[in-house]
Amino acid sequence: MRTQAKGVVAPVPGRKIVHWSRALARTRAAGDGGHYTYKLFLAYDGTAYDGWQAQPGGNTVQQRIEAPLAKIFGERIRIHGAGRTDAGVHAHGQVASFAARKSVPPAVLVRALNANLPEDVRVLRAAYPQTGFHARISAKSKEYRYQIVNAAVMQPFLRAQALHHPRKLDLAGMRLAGRALVGRHDFVALSANPQREVESTMRTIHRLTIVQKGELITIAVCADGFLYKMVRGIVGALLKVGRGEATKEEVVEYVRKRKRTNFVQTAPAHGLCLWKVWY
Repeated sequence: MRTQAKGVVAPVPGRKIVHWSRALARTRAAGDGGHYTYKLFLAYDGTAYDGWQAQPGGNTVQQRIEAPLAKIFGERIRIHGAGRTDAGVHAHGQVASFAARKSVPPAVLVRALNANLPEDVRVLRAAYPQTGFHARISAKSKEYRYQIVNAAVMQPFLRAQALHHPRKLDLAGMRLAGRALVGRHDFVALSANPQREVESTMRTIHRLTIVQKGELITIAVCADGFLYKMVRGIVGALLKVGRGEATKEEVVEYVRKRKRTNFVQTAPAHGLCLWKVWY
């Protein structure tokens, strides 16, 4: 019987095999002080958390992940997320990166992390990215999705992932207003100010779709970046149109004036999910 050498992965017909140690060698930067870069693909239910970003005395997703990473690698680890989701916001396709001095095979890292994480936070996959990768800085675009249950009675199993809106919505009007927001605009009027400085409030929305399946409405927004609470501001504006309280033209004019007022209400956090990140 032929034996397989230790550390060699048996080939699978039709599949290209890349040994984890070779991928590791490609991602280790010269002159980086001996650090290795890791890329994590994450999903979490944000209901119980104060958002992604670590904060003193807070219960955040970042802090939940950094605690077991410190045990696994034997050093303090700072992890960076592609999107700084707010309190109560969920993630289906969050991406994060970090650097560490020790090398751990991605599959082993996934098992070790999930064994030490709460059930509402999961590491779906890990990888060694190319040199210079940073989950937030390297991102080219992101997609957020907002869910609305448009029915007289709320589905109880969706209460933490979707907004309940019992009044019938004008989806045709909402779609017209949504199409007017596609493109490059200054979205400061549809964002909130968290006392954080940004270089520019200009953002490009590549795609905005509104899809209804039964009682569930999903608003998907794909852009090159997002301001603080920008998607929830967009949803608030579209809901106002859907209720017949504003027109597409009024929303466009509101955005053009570049001033936040009570014309738009920010939609609740629990209906929002970071869906996907592109690099």
